[in-house]
Amino acid sequence: MVLLVTTKSATNKAEVQTMFDGFARRYDFFNHISSLYIDRRWRNIAANELKGLSLSKTLDVATGTADMALTIRKRLKPQCVIGVDISEEMLAIGRKKVEKKKQEKFISLQCSDSEALPFNGHTFDAVTVAFGVRNFENLEKGLKEMYRVLKNKGKIVILELSIPKNRIFRKIFNFYFFRVMPLIGRLLAKGAKNDACEYLPNSVQKFHQGTKFNIKMENCGFENVKVKPLTFGIVTIYTGVKS
Repeated sequence: MVLLVTTKSATNKAEVQTMFDGFARRYDFFNHISSLYIDRRWRNIAANELKGLSLSKTLDVATGTADMALTIRKRLKPQCVIGVDISEEMLAIGRKKVEKKKQEKFISLQCSDSEALPFNGHTFDAVTVAFGVRNFENLEKGLKEMYRVLKNKGKIVILELSIPKNRIFRKIFNFYFFRVMPLIGRLLAKGAKNDACEYLPNSVQKFHQGTKFNIKMENCGFENVKVKPLTFGIVTIYTGVKS
C-alpha cells in the first residue's frame, strides 16, 4: 500500500497516509477475509515468477505490512529484501511480523515514497509490488523509478487486482467489491465509515489494466512485458525485464 490515486496537492497525500495509518491494525485481517485467504496463494505465485534468477538484493515497493517481502524471503532466499511504504503504521506492523519470523537480518523496512526511491540506480536484482501499483499518484513516475533502481536484466513483478472480463463473473465481482467489501470494512471499523475500505473498489475500477498497463510498462523502458490473469481475472501478474 502506497499513495492513492489523486490529482490533488501534496496535502492530500498526508490525508491518504493518515487514512491508512488509521486502518493499519485491521489491514491484514481485512485483506485475508475479503479475499477468502486466497491473497496468500496469489503472492506465492507472483514470487515464483522470480524463480531461476540469481537474487542477492530485492526491493518490495508498497510493502505495507511486509507480506510480499516475507513471501519473497521465504520462497527465494535472497540475502537482502528491502520494503518501502509511505505508511509508518503499516511498516510498524510489518517490522513486528519480520521480528516474529526472525528475519531481521534479511528484511528491512523503511518509509519512502514510491515515486522518489532513496536508492542508487542499478541496485536491485528484482522489484516487486503487490496490490499497490494502482495507488501510485503518478504511475509513470513510479514505474520509471522502479526501472531506474533495477540492475540490467533485472525483473519486475507486479501483482494487482483487476476486473474480470467474463460478463457474468464481472457482475459477481462488482457486487462483492462495491457492496460486500465496504460492509466488511465497516464491521471491522465497528460500524464507522472507513475511507480506506470505500476507496478499494473505486481504485480497482480506475486502474489501467491488461494491455493498457502493458503499454505503460513498455513506455517506461521495460521489455518482454507479460500478463498473467489469476482466479478468473480477479488479479493479474505483470512482469517485465530491464534491458
